[in-house]
Amino acid sequence: MNIEELREHCLAVRGAEESFPFNDTILAFKVMSKLFAYIDLEPRSGRLRVEMKCDPDRSIELRERYEGVSFGHFPSTLLWNAVYLESDVPDALIVELIAHSVDEVIKKLPRAKRQEYLDRDGGL
Repeated sequence: MNIEELREHCLAVRGAEESFPFNDTILAFKVMSKLFAYIDLEPRSGRLRVEMKCDPDRSIELRERYEGVSFGHFPSTLLWNAVYLESDVPDALIVELIAHSVDEVIKKLPRAKRQEYLDRDGGL
């Protein structure tokens, strides 16, 4: 998956917005003002990776199975995975992980906000 495809999939999420809240190279994707994915467009390693929220148990499984999945660098490495775009991680799995990240964000919202999100039209 390339950066353009990743961006398209993230923006296809119901209510998704993109912004540069940290600096001018980190592109962030949010729903309900909550971050679900971000990518540094100028990585020091030269390899693009998207960081997404993930269930801790699933994170362990993914990190053991794919070389292209590693610890994330955002608040909690237990809740965030770094997924390298050009790696052994299948594109279909990256798309699935985007939806999973959104689900992880939505389930943490207060009940009224969660229902507001679920009542929106369109997207994932």
